Amino acid sequence: MAIALNESNFQSEIESGVTLVDFWAEWCGPCQMMLPILDEVTTKMEWKAKIAKVNVDENPSIAAQFRVMSIPTLIVFKDGQAVEQMVWVQQADALEAILNKYL
Repeated sequence: MAIALNESNFQSEIESGVTLVDFWAEWCGPCQMMLPILDEVTTKMEWKAKIAKVNVDENPSIAAQFRVMSIPTLIVFKDGQAVEQMVWVQQADALEAILNKYL
C-alpha cells in the first residue's frame, strides 16, 4: 500500500532514499487506473524504494510546488530531490526500471 503524503509528512518521507510519488485525485479516472499498478510496484520494490501518493485536492500547495498541472503525475525523488517526472498512466515494469536507475 502506498504511503499517504500530506503537508506534515511530505518532506520527511522523501528526504532519504528513492521515493516514487503519485500526484492524484479521487475523481480522476486515469488515477484510478494507476492504483493496481502502484500496488504491484509497491510489492516488487518493497525494501528498495518507497511508493507514496499525494491527493492534489487535499494538498494543493505540494502539487503547486512541483508544478503538477495534469494528473496522474509521478515524480521520483532521490534523497529529497526530484530526479524524474512522468505524466499519465505508466506500466509497472516501466516504473520499476526508472526506480532501479536511482537505487
